[in-house]
Amino acid sequence: MKKRKKKNIGGGMPGKDTYRGKTKKPTYPQQLQLEQFFSCPIWFADEPAFVKNLNKASDKYIKQSQKTSKEQLDKRNKKFGDRGDMGHVFHSTSLINDPSFLELQNYIGATAHNLLEEMGFDLSNFKVFTTEMWVQEFAKKGGGHHTLHTHWNGHISGFYFLKASELTSMPVFEDPRPGNVMNLLPEKDKSKITLASSQVFYKVKPGRMIFFPSYMPHLYSVDLGYKPFRFIHWNCQAIPKGVLNVVQKK
Repeated sequence: MKKRKKKNIGGGMPGKDTYRGKTKKPTYPQQLQLEQFFSCPIWFADEPAFVKNLNKASDKYIKQSQKTSKEQLDKRNKKFGDRGDMGHVFHSTSLINDPSFLELQNYIGATAHNLLEEMGFDLSNFKVFTTEMWVQEFAKKGGGHHTLHTHWNGHISGFYFLKASELTSMPVFEDPRPGNVMNLLPEKDKSKITLASSQVFYKVKPGRMIFFPSYMPHLYSVDLGYKPFRFIHWNCQAIPKGVLNVVQKK
């Protein structure tokens, strides 16, 4: 009986497939093309023209918040030792009906409308409004911050910074994709923003305006109290025109 000779099948080096003793050329792409889907946009503009007037207009709101917070802070300091306003965030009442902020509201509303259309949304049956606006100032003694949250009742949110520097708190945006968070790997260099980044520390300055989708999770890093930190925060919402007609008729 004639014996058959064994032939090597498979077992090739990376890039070299062998089949019946023959070397095949690599079939994988020599260069891959990148396409990005489901990206998370953040837009910004530097608009320092509003800073002076809005700092002045917001002073009374911060003073009122400091006044209403005094009793709470006094009780805390009496119980745990005097720490001044450390860790506190002074939060205003609504700015929506204050004429001093009307020009900013109009700017924000028009911009939010344009951004939603740019993203690809059909707004033919909607009207975009600035539905919420308030001003905040972090404690002079430091410690002011915000924990991670989103704004479920808006479509576009944003900040306008009145007092800020490299020494103050800053917004930190987190990757909103839950699937990505489940399988995080270590990053090579967290000081660089890459496709591996799960957080973005956004540097700010007076006059810097930021817009972002309201679903973006964000927080504010702990302020150390070296410099004053004050900013205006807002939410914009696209409301169906049919709903507006019903409300107006009432």
